[in-house]
Formats: sequence, C-alpha cells, structure tokens
Amino acid sequence: MRPIAIIGIGQTKIDEQWEKSIREIAVEAIYAALKDARRESAEGLFVGNMMSGILNSQNNLGPLVADWAGLKIPAVKVEAACGSGGAALRSGLMAVVSGELDSALVVGVEKMTDRHPHEVTAALATAADADYEGEMGVSFVGLNALIMRRYMHEYGWKHADFAPFAINAHANALHNPYARLHHKITLEDFEKSAMIATPINLLDASPIGDGAAALYIVPADSMQSSTRILIAGSASATDTIAIHDRSEPLFLTAAAKSAQEAYRQAGVGPEDIDVFELHDAFTIMSALSLEACGFAERGQGPRLGLDGNITPTGRIPVMTRGGLKARGHPVGATGVYQVVEVVQQLRGECGETQVPGARIGMAQNIGGSGATVVTHILKVG
Repeated sequence: MRPIAIIGIGQTKIDEQWEKSIREIAVEAIYAALKDARRESAEGLFVGNMMSGILNSQNNLGPLVADWAGLKIPAVKVEAACGSGGAALRSGLMAVVSGELDSALVVGVEKMTDRHPHEVTAALATAADADYEGEMGVSFVGLNALIMRRYMHEYGWKHADFAPFAINAHANALHNPYARLHHKITLEDFEKSAMIATPINLLDASPIGDGAAALYIVPADSMQSSTRILIAGSASATDTIAIHDRSEPLFLTAAAKSAQEAYRQAGVGPEDIDVFELHDAFTIMSALSLEACGFAERGQGPRLGLDGNITPTGRIPVMTRGGLKARGHPVGATGVYQVVEVVQQLRGECGETQVPGARIGMAQNIGGSGATVVTHILKVG
C-alpha cells in the first residue's frame, strides 16, 4: 500500500450546539485540520455522516459542506451507520493510495440534538434490520441489551463487572476539552444509575451530541518532516445486519476480520498496540471489541477492566480521551474522532491521559450492532 500520512487534525467540542447548523459544525473541524496541516485546500472531501437526511432534512451533504467551506473540490457523503466516520476515512485513503488524489480532507459530522429524543431513537434504529428488528419495535439500546443479557448468562459476569469501562472513560474525559461529559463516576454511581433496557443502564450507554472531527491525509513521501503519523493498516469487514442471523451473536466476527487484516497490513499484532480507541457505544461493546481484536479470550473482556489493564498506564489503554461513553457519540463523526485521538496520542499531545511512549495506535469504528466494522492502525514513522 502506498504509505499515507495524516498531517492535519481538527475537532469541535461535542455538545448541544443549538446555535450552529450541521454545515457550520463540519466546517469548523475542517478549518482546524487545514490550519494544523498548513494547507489551504485539498483535492477531495469525504464526509462521514449517518442521519443528515432524517434529522436535518439535508442529503447531498458533501457539496453542502464543501460549498460552506469555500472548497471547490469533489465532495461526497459516505454512510455506514455509526461506522460512517471510519468508512469516510477509508474512502479518502483509497483515493489517495490509488494516486487519483494527492491530498484529501475527511470530516465526520452529526447534528442530533435539535430533534425530539424519540425521533433520534427512531433514526438510530435504521442501523438495524428494518424488517426483522426495527419493525418489531426493538430499539438500538434494546438490541445491545439482549446481547449483554445473553453474554452475562453465558459467561457468568455480573452487571457491576462492566463498570470499569465507564469509570475509565469518564476519568479520561476530564482531561479532554472536547468531551461532552466532564465528571467522574464511581462504582456506586454505576450501580445506582437509571435503567434504560435491562441490563443496560444510563452509565452503560454513550450520550449523543453534535460534533465534527476532521483529518488531512497525503502520500507520506510528499512530506519533509522526519516524524510522520502513518496509516499503516486500513481494513473493513461486514457481518449480517440482524443479530439473529449471526452464527455467533456474542462474537464480533466483522471486528475480528477487520482487525486481523489491519494487523497484517501493518505487520503488527495485538501485543504491539500501545493505545486502542474502541467503539464503546455500550459497555458490552467494549468487552466484545477487546475479545474480537485479540486482547482477551472470548468471554473474558470484562477482566481487562477489573484488573486495571485499560487505563492510560495499563496493558491496553482504551478510551483515553473519554471514548464514546464520555467524549460523546455524534454517530457519523465518531470514527474520525477516534483517529484524531490516536494521532494526538502518537504526537504526545494528551497531557494527563498520555500513554507513555505510544508509537502504534488502533481505532475501530462499528456500524450497527457489528454489521460494518472499519479498523485503522497508525504508526509513528
């Protein structure tokens, strides 16, 4: 693969941004990435977004964002449910790897808080099978609750055993100015939290929000700097959209396939990863992702949290800037936020949550309940 480098990053704070439209939020992140890259434009723009057509009455988002940014370049929206950000980066990456483009901007954006919560819940449900899951009235939280309940039954875990994932995310978000939630939580807080869909409670789940994150990518051989952040691996995999169609409902097969291919491309394994931004939309997804990517045996994901191995000084640091749980989950933007945060780690810019000596990082973005999974591995080189 033609070596590709990330030379610019940008992001907005995730919040209820009532005063800003979706185009304004996207362009704020784009301008930050352009400034960081010391560039004025790029040759293409790839916009990751899931729900602009439903929540913002705005399709054709690529040209809208490009126009507002004053960029007269080809632009397209990429949609892969909650994996839209990762899919947009992969699309931009392939365009630059092929030689079709010599630079690309990737922005993930979602504006979710202007609509009533039941409308947002219905929009999120479109990531599931409309005929056999959505039509039956199962919300996206409900689907994850079914997975979590079965996982606890199969492997003997208690609900409190998942608390370290949420506690770690909140502790790390305290040091991220772009995160939505800036407060610590305790095991007692976790156990007393309001139930949403048994066994998932409020502190198992990530909050929605409005936000955007952006990346600027170029061929690595076009850079003069000796210190580069390279995209060493990029892979996507697909599983069934409906959970009941999967032969192994408690294993993220697409996550495993995506990770294995990214490992192969990068020439690394799980033991080489210094920091992992996983897709912790719910605490159960943290456990399943760690297992699928080779950091824990099947059914043993919660053990990493209970043993303190997921903190910034642990064996496999995760959610080092708050993750989806506390940074927030503006769904179409999440995959780009994850990569921005890995870049920050590899640059040594994470302050109190900096992983000592981080040289290799991984970001994994999940669409739906595991139907689309995109994995990127970054290296300092």
